[in-house]
Amino acid sequence: MSDLHKPERIKGRGSRVNPAGRFEVTTHEAVDDGWYQDGEPVAPPRTTVIEERARHIVTQNASPDIPFDASINPYRGCEHGCAYCYARPSHAYLNLSPGLDFETRLFAKTNAAAVLRQDLARRGYRCSAINIGANTDCYQPIEKRYRVTRQVLEVLSACHHPCTIITKNSLIERDIDLLADMAARRLVHVFVSVTSLDNRLSSRLEPRASAPHRRLQTIAALSAAGIPTSVNVAPIIPALTDIWIEAIVERAAAAGARSAGYTVLRLPWELKQLWEDWLAIHYPERKQHVLNVLREIRGGELNEPRFGLRMRGEGPYADLIRNRLTLACKKYGIRRRAEVDLDTSRFVPPRPASPQGELFG
Repeated sequence: MSDLHKPERIKGRGSRVNPAGRFEVTTHEAVDDGWYQDGEPVAPPRTTVIEERARHIVTQNASPDIPFDASINPYRGCEHGCAYCYARPSHAYLNLSPGLDFETRLFAKTNAAAVLRQDLARRGYRCSAINIGANTDCYQPIEKRYRVTRQVLEVLSACHHPCTIITKNSLIERDIDLLADMAARRLVHVFVSVTSLDNRLSSRLEPRASAPHRRLQTIAALSAAGIPTSVNVAPIIPALTDIWIEAIVERAAAAGARSAGYTVLRLPWELKQLWEDWLAIHYPERKQHVLNVLREIRGGELNEPRFGLRMRGEGPYADLIRNRLTLACKKYGIRRRAEVDLDTSRFVPPRPASPQGELFG
């Protein structure tokens, strides 16, 4: 899409621009060729999905900020289009833009379940809870068609392997049958992210994710089915969504959430430019205030990459956010941090595939 005629906003999309990624060696400059007519609508960008064959599906990490050692991401890119998504810069590794490309040019790891069986069957594999959806949402809209997350869960369930799930999409309710069975064996804990309780704000901030009230209904549905569920008040955006902290904790607790966690907005790499553009379009009167508070809690910069600080920030404003969430959890009777009690002792590695097939069930 030419920057010369970029729309003020694109309905259903979190970004309206497609800046080059940080690894690009060439740049593009838009030139008006005279064919565009003033007032002519620009065709909305369509979602395209490339089916991808993964070689490995379980990713290990050693970050002290993340409470899990292994993760699975069934998809690359995310159709939710969250304007604040810290995963956007990862699209630069594909020579694609962290902007519109991230939410319109998606990759589905359609062989994820088969590769997972291979990974779990490797000699010396040690079972620890695997997080699903740490980078991009495993229940984003294309999961309804591709069912990669469902297939991964079926493998984990068959092997008695524990997992945690992070999502902001009510599509997870489709899998309550499978998740309830896993929960009965202490094999799953779900985290539902809720950013605000303002539907209008949410439709601009995270345009293709479930509305806030639907996420609260999802917490209730999962909890009623006996599935341990927590709420992530994440990300908290200073001067924009932080007014909802106590209300989210109250509503989530009433819905059955067991605990509440939080992160503060992070702006790594290209996300800084994208976020400033989003603020300029949707909340121009708040733009400088939001950015100034972010700099205040990030040591004068818009992003703080150091472990221990990148998720929370530091200083009086960051302390205030932490204290508000802590007091809200105490007031509404839920834990400040999740108690993830998952069982790794039952794990049974999948049997390697045999060219003769299975002679005995």
